[in-house]
Amino acid sequence: MKWEELTSAKFAEAVKATGVCLVAMGVVEKHSDHLPLGTDFLNGHALATLAAQREPAVVFPHFYFGQIFEARCFPGTVTLPPTLLIQLIQSVLNEIRRNGFRKVILVNAHGGNTQMLDFLAQCTLAAESDLAVYVHKSSRSEEFRSAWESIVETPVHGHACECETSITLANFPELVDMDAVPEKPANPLGRAGHLGSGFTGASWYANYPDHYAGDARSATPEKGRQLRELQVADLVQFIAAVKADEAIPGLQAEFFQRVRGIADGEQG
Repeated sequence: MKWEELTSAKFAEAVKATGVCLVAMGVVEKHSDHLPLGTDFLNGHALATLAAQREPAVVFPHFYFGQIFEARCFPGTVTLPPTLLIQLIQSVLNEIRRNGFRKVILVNAHGGNTQMLDFLAQCTLAAESDLAVYVHKSSRSEEFRSAWESIVETPVHGHACECETSITLANFPELVDMDAVPEKPANPLGRAGHLGSGFTGASWYANYPDHYAGDARSATPEKGRQLRELQVADLVQFIAAVKADEAIPGLQAEFFQRVRGIADGEQG
């Protein structure tokens, strides 16, 4: 169910019936020369919507503010100051809580959001709340990886690649310009390789200065439909697990009780 398509009365019913809100976290950024700026939030919202049709949940409207400072050098990118960005997302989560939800799933639709979303989940312990925030990440199971690898042909993936282009072809074929796909693949340049596994704000740019990672020439709608099905099935499973979860809400309540105990002069 899409939040924005429900009436107020039906929304209230959906909150009680599902108990879970999905927020697809994307950005607005360059995706090589052949995919639209909104690729991440468009595909993320489509994924959340398809999953919520199988395992009922309410899907928050398109959300396209995220961590994408490394793409500020390209036209069309939209960024917000770091503190404002965190405050905005936390305010949205507070509004979701005020509207009756006790569980929120942040569906990560952009690799550059990964650390930020983990931090936001950790921030739920900064002030007492009964809202549990779950960050969904693609399955790392051997079964999932094997299925994914059996569909794709290229070895390098990451941005506007065979995978992302195929999924966008499946979801929004009218927005993909296959004639504009670069003639050569974009392999990592390794310009920060001397740092080993270290990380800097320029690490992504060091490898992919044109904001293209992989080779989209072999992308097809059929591959996209197969890859999308793997993603949807994985998210459906996670939604069901979150619905059934009693551990995290209970642990949060226990945690805040101990915090209050310290404030009251009791033992931690």
